[in-house]
Amino acid sequence: MQQFLIVALAHFLALLSPGPDFFLVARTSINSGWRVASGACLGIALANGTFIAMAFTGLSVLQEGSPLFSTLQLAGAGYLLYIGVLFLRHAGQSSLGSVAGNQVVAGWWRSLGMGYLSGILNPKNGLFYASLASMVNSASVGWKAACALWMFSIVLLWDLLVAVAIGNPLVLRRFARSLPWLERTSGVMLVVLAMALLLHLAQR
Repeated sequence: MQQFLIVALAHFLALLSPGPDFFLVARTSINSGWRVASGACLGIALANGTFIAMAFTGLSVLQEGSPLFSTLQLAGAGYLLYIGVLFLRHAGQSSLGSVAGNQVVAGWWRSLGMGYLSGILNPKNGLFYASLASMVNSASVGWKAACALWMFSIVLLWDLLVAVAIGNPLVLRRFARSLPWLERTSGVMLVVLAMALLLHLAQR
């Protein structure tokens, strides 16, 4: 039980630090509302679930320096750059209005795909779950399954909470003047993360 609490606490503390996934959920919620952003939340949770499954089954793909992991890092840098530029290009264009039903459905599926890509192309997720898996390496299959289910659920619930809080119409209207700057800041941070990752790969 103590081992589970340590892993759960480490995982939750990591969730609190804003990263690419947070910015994607926030931007989608601002632009299209929390219902569409819930697609990104599920996509991110599924990507985390993929990494959790790989880490807990001991797949070597998550080892730093492996060819497949380096390819993942390169693809991740490219995707971070893409969504960062996307945020910068469309900053200040959010209507803050209601979204029609058919737009919600189409946007939800697109959001789901972007969320999954954001999570699966973030190499830090892979390394993080590999390190957590090493902490429960000697645990039973049942405990590992419980940890995995807990982490998947917490990722999903936390991102949904962020989406609902940021996508609240009252919150959006109150901070309407600041939204373009928030979007630009998010875009710049994603571009900086992408360039830092590319620099890291170039120096190896």
